[in-house]
Amino acid sequence: MKILVGYKRVVDYNVRIQVKPDGTGVVTDGVKLSANPFDDIALEEALRLREKGVADEVVVVGIGPADLTAHLRNGLAMGANRAIHVVTSDAVQPLTAARAFLKLVEKEQPGLIILGKQAIDDDANQTGQMLAALWDRPQATFASKVDISDGKAAVTREVDAGLEVIEAELPAVITTDLRLNEPRFIKLPDIMKAKSKPIDTIEFASLGVDTHDQLKTTHYAAPAKRSKGVMVKDAAELVSVLKQKGLL
Repeated sequence: MKILVGYKRVVDYNVRIQVKPDGTGVVTDGVKLSANPFDDIALEEALRLREKGVADEVVVVGIGPADLTAHLRNGLAMGANRAIHVVTSDAVQPLTAARAFLKLVEKEQPGLIILGKQAIDDDANQTGQMLAALWDRPQATFASKVDISDGKAAVTREVDAGLEVIEAELPAVITTDLRLNEPRFIKLPDIMKAKSKPIDTIEFASLGVDTHDQLKTTHYAAPAKRSKGVMVKDAAELVSVLKQKGLL
């Protein structure tokens, strides 16, 4: 079985985000870019399934500009067999990404697709669900445990009431939650081996995907600064202050 894994590049989660002075976006020049944390978890799960003998090939897929290649090499260093780089300099919205993945699915015929449940830059949490709908295959989101056997995936999900286990026939789409696993550390020998692994480059325009974006971003703004705390003498004064602020 072949597993496709989405691998998106985002601003590193340790970086303090700064909005551009003109409000047209966030500052990315000179900022550390890394794999989306949920995508690292997705790749780790795919590698573990391969090690169990469930799959024989893991392919990482990235959509982005030409310099995304170095980022995909990290996925190869983790252990992926090969990578696919869909080249575009434009920002890609979730529906467009799902349509691009669908074209790759038609070509690669994977038995399973694993994506991070969301990217930490847009927090959309949409691509996996949209891909499953377009592909007309089952989906299992927010996975905290995955078991594959007899052509089916048993996925444990963390929900408000506890744990929910659902079963989906393969091929299917699974999106990963934080507690599914802990991604492995990349060692120097693996980085060297990754240099010889293949990366297939595909121009986004050649996929024939409709790029008409449904959403238009008009402005970016930093969160308002928190005001200083106010000490009150008793509950009555607290209620009075809250009423003054229109909160009660």
